[in-house]
Amino acid sequence: MIRINLLPFRADKKKANIRRQVSIYFLSIIFLFALMVYFTLSLNSQLAASRSEETRLRKELPKYFKITRKMNQLKKLTADTRSKLEVIQRLEKQKTGPVRLLGEIALAVPTDKLWLRSLNEGTGLLTLEGTAMDNNTVALFMTNLEKTPYITSVDLKTTRLKHLKKHKLDVTDFVLICKTSAVKEKEKPKPKTKKPRRRNR
Repeated sequence: MIRINLLPFRADKKKANIRRQVSIYFLSIIFLFALMVYFTLSLNSQLAASRSEETRLRKELPKYFKITRKMNQLKKLTADTRSKLEVIQRLEKQKTGPVRLLGEIALAVPTDKLWLRSLNEGTGLLTLEGTAMDNNTVALFMTNLEKTPYITSVDLKTTRLKHLKKHKLDVTDFVLICKTSAVKEKEKPKPKTKKPRRRNR
């Protein structure tokens, strides 16, 4: 009977397994080290790029501060200009009424027969003082004034006959009180109606 000693073969196989495991272990360590080096270099590269970008932005920051300051100044100037324009427009609207009223009065004056000496307007009441050739001219002037869209009523306050010695002429001085469209008639209070009392049964 032949006996074969397998102990050396098993020992060699065991040693080979150990060498393979050690090799895998060291290769894993080398791979992990290489991977760590790669990630470290990549992160360092990204960090350097971020720092350079931060430096560039910090250098450009004062320029943006100047732009922001100019924009704020422009906004303030625009707001001031807009408010001034609104004031001008409001004044123009307020001025348009009296100018049109004066134009209508000028058109209502009978040519070469009536002359105005003064004109006062306040709180919707217009006072006209002048001289006319006669009472008929004053009446014509009042009729013309009543036809204008800016005068609601015309009342004759006074008339006085005046003799001009230099020209040997009799004229009429007059004072008119006109109510302009700015004055609104106050609404008359409605009479209170008494409610019928209920009779107690």
